[in-house]
Amino acid sequence: MTDGLKTIIYPVKDLDAAKALFSALLGVAPYVDEPYYVGFRAAEQEIGLDPNGHAKGMTGPVPYWHVADLRGTLAALLAAGAETLHDVQDVGGGKLIAFVKDADGNLVGLTQDPAA
Repeated sequence: MTDGLKTIIYPVKDLDAAKALFSALLGVAPYVDEPYYVGFRAAEQEIGLDPNGHAKGMTGPVPYWHVADLRGTLAALLAAGAETLHDVQDVGGGKLIAFVKDADGNLVGLTQDPAA
């Protein structure tokens, strides 16, 4: 079961240029501004900029579905024919992410918030 599509991560090559563009587009400053990730929150959406995204296999923006059981959902996607591009990773504080590629080459991200 998902909590919906709440996060989109963009792979970027020039983090400063991307940060300026998304600040102008969204009308807000980033709430996270680190060399490895810049994150914005606007209209109940998380918009992230990942300067290492291309190296991870991101070919464009990746929508991240918020799920209660990331490993279970990942297993179901793999059983349905998806291919792992970025295996489960704790990105801090227990927040888990992973992303896969479907049969058409589309990227699907998964994220699970830390247990309450």
